[in-house]
Amino acid sequence: MSQPIGNKTVSTNEIPCRGTLTVTLSVEASPNINENPADMVLVLDRSGSMEGEPLANLKLGAKAFVDIIDENTDGQTDGQIGGGSRIGVVSFSDDATQDTQLITSVDDLKDAIDDLVSNGRTNHVDAFNKAIALLSAVSDNQKIIIMFTDGETTVGGSADAIAEAAKALGIQIYVIGLTGNGGINIDALTAWASSPKDEFLRITPNAAELVELFENLAQTISGPGATDIVIEEELTEDFTLVSIGTPSHGAVEQTGDRTFVWRIDELGVTADETATVSFVIRHTGVRDGVLEVNEDVTYSDSEDHEVDFPSPSVLVDCDDEVIVIPEPCPVPMALTVEGCRDALVFTEGEVLLSSLGRIVEVDVTIRSVCPGKRVALALLLYEVTDEGLELSRGVKTMVIPAHDESSCRDVLVRCVKFVLPETLDTAGTPNAICDERNLHLKAIAHYIDTDFVCCGMVTVVE
Repeated sequence: MSQPIGNKTVSTNEIPCRGTLTVTLSVEASPNINENPADMVLVLDRSGSMEGEPLANLKLGAKAFVDIIDENTDGQTDGQIGGGSRIGVVSFSDDATQDTQLITSVDDLKDAIDDLVSNGRTNHVDAFNKAIALLSAVSDNQKIIIMFTDGETTVGGSADAIAEAAKALGIQIYVIGLTGNGGINIDALTAWASSPKDEFLRITPNAAELVELFENLAQTISGPGATDIVIEEELTEDFTLVSIGTPSHGAVEQTGDRTFVWRIDELGVTADETATVSFVIRHTGVRDGVLEVNEDVTYSDSEDHEVDFPSPSVLVDCDDEVIVIPEPCPVPMALTVEGCRDALVFTEGEVLLSSLGRIVEVDVTIRSVCPGKRVALALLLYEVTDEGLELSRGVKTMVIPAHDESSCRDVLVRCVKFVLPETLDTAGTPNAICDERNLHLKAIAHYIDTDFVCCGMVTVVE
């Protein structure tokens, strides 16, 4: 198995609001067939439904498979399977026959394929049995069955148990199904195939595609591991990266609050290898419930492998927290440059920029706000000089609306923005945009709604 396999897992299925979890990204690759020779059995359906074009295309596809293995095992199409690998042919209808032993002669393999004649019913159990018998000899080679069929089992009973027994012996099972000749049991084919299913199971309704399917499968089995791997990870807007661990292979570069790139020079070139990297993410979005972790994961390598990664989800429970965003985000403006123009005149509106500046965005949590109570909140921003002097840089006041939860809740006030002109920079060179600036934020909050009544004067009558 040379096709890399991607996986992605999470450390927990549930976190609280603002909680964190660890995500592990992995990719597995195996060496090419020269480094890891294989014994392969082509198990080919020759039942009556294969008559005509389906059988003709099956023969073309199977022979193309043999040619590609021939070339990839010794770098040339010389009529001999090289590198210690071997191929055998089993065909089946009412029962199965071993049309060849495990051999290296391309001509003998093609002759056996050309001699196939369609007739009879479909016995998958005997087909698996004959293939397993070919692979039973003591050998250090990896063992592979390529099962092709166009119909449901009609004699011999279910092949699920014998397929599981083959996999228990360490045999990898690839399955190719043709659906256009009266239907196949896709559930059965899925059960027979090794995992991951999207790699070991290929189904087509079109007999004309069989040649391409067999060719792609031969390249998958015989190709190299993977080199010059680039994996780009992007989290959904509900999460941000907290930290990235050291990967087992290659190097990782964080490219944004929600993105990173993982580069691996080579993987699975001389032996089976699995590369992993773990990273911690935090829930920072406004949504809760069941949330997907990744927006996108893309994979590329020099061998043009296609690798898919699962998209795990996590339940974010915000029952103990209320989220308020008092200031809406700016509305983006659409700009379009047509043709080959390299300049555009655009009127943005009444926006005054008095100096260079930064926008500071802060989140504040108000603890234990009881239902039905509005809160008055003031945020005061200060810049601190090297001497410890606090210089005012802005104040925001706002009313936080009451919530109607059943009990007191923490209220998270998100995305409060302050403009911080560079001309007010006390930490370094005025108007410099790269200085580190020391800021303090102070928050003052109290209930607006209260049932407090002053006790007043008490008159005592004797």
